[in-house]
Amino acid sequence: MKICILGAGESGVGAALLAKQLGHSVFVSDGGAILKKFRMEMIENQIDFEAQTHSFDKILVADLVIKSPGIPDEAYVVSACHENNIPVISEIEFAARNTKAKIIAITGSNGKTTTTLLTHHILENAGFNVGIGGNIGESFARLLTDKIKDYYVLELSSFQLDGCPTLKPNIAILLNITPDHLDRYNGKMENYIASKLLITKNQDEKDYLIYNGQDVNVKAGLKNQKTIANLIPTPENLMQNNLLQLTEEMLINLEGCSLKGPHNQFNIYCALKVAQLLGVEKESMESSLAEFSNAPHRLELVATLNDVEFINDSKATNVDATFYALQSMIRPIIWIAGGVDKGNEYDQVLTVVKEKVKCLICLGKDNSKLKNYFGDHIDEIYSCDSMQKTVDKACEMASEGDVVLLSPACASFDLFRNYIDRGDQFKEYIKKL
Repeated sequence: MKICILGAGESGVGAALLAKQLGHSVFVSDGGAILKKFRMEMIENQIDFEAQTHSFDKILVADLVIKSPGIPDEAYVVSACHENNIPVISEIEFAARNTKAKIIAITGSNGKTTTTLLTHHILENAGFNVGIGGNIGESFARLLTDKIKDYYVLELSSFQLDGCPTLKPNIAILLNITPDHLDRYNGKMENYIASKLLITKNQDEKDYLIYNGQDVNVKAGLKNQKTIANLIPTPENLMQNNLLQLTEEMLINLEGCSLKGPHNQFNIYCALKVAQLLGVEKESMESSLAEFSNAPHRLELVATLNDVEFINDSKATNVDATFYALQSMIRPIIWIAGGVDKGNEYDQVLTVVKEKVKCLICLGKDNSKLKNYFGDHIDEIYSCDSMQKTVDKACEMASEGDVVLLSPACASFDLFRNYIDRGDQFKEYIKKL
């Protein structure tokens, strides 16, 4: 086959490497610049590519186009492929078509990475031959170019799911659906919900869908997107006598687990449910939980100085994620929030803010929305335009027994490269104290 790949990031280059290994003719086209490491990788593997342009004479002769998730369907180059009746799929779809491994797919607006990492950790500790990738770490396609695993745990975004017409996970997890990325879905929540529900579209009676039984958007989506998979809704009450109730007979001890807060109890339940379906013993589950360390920038305890905790939750780029973070705190909060607003509505967090937040430090170029909304509800509100100033102000305002929580509820692109840069700078200045 002649395969054209649009986009030369991790997803696109991973797809190119797999396509090349399978013996296809491969051409990679990126309308922007290509990172040096990806350029070198394609040169070393004799993969034809171009940057800063799209050569339609090379693209429109393809039998199949694989599109990177960051490229919207409305892009001119994608529309041209559709007009010429060339199938356009995602890298996840291409990889799934070329493996017989069992797939555990995880999606949701929040909690995907934590649940994916934990699921993989539990299965690996139990002796499963299991890989991890997708929207975290290496692309699925790249993973298939190396030693093939029996299972793959994949974090999947809605953008990745949109290009998966035949993806059929053996076990799927749908954590939650809250407003996010609506600019990609014509501002319509129903379109975003439909995208998330694609994870179960092709499942059959041998497959499982673990889903949030209390999420109204998830339940609405399941009414519209019928599935014949075995449905496993998460229960309303997860805990019994400080133990997580996985089944009527099985209670899991969470003592020693680093994941805190009700939202993480939910993430733990979903990961353990996968393990239970695959036959992992209770003792193995509990030992894995005790050993697990979450990914950086997700309620990450950076340091405790003079009995003040500093927590990095930079990955919280929407209000829902920040709600979970605020809800998880026991100490009075010095809350650092702000950045690029994505149409945020702060009503969801108002009650917990009034209860727990003693000071708000707004970190961004334009802090007016945060200040206007919370001005009548928080006594101390300050604005900062750099991380160093923010950390200095937080230290000034914090007392013994407080927690300084970076949980922005906003994107990072006004002052930082991404949420990782924002979180790393926070940690850097904390460590200098």
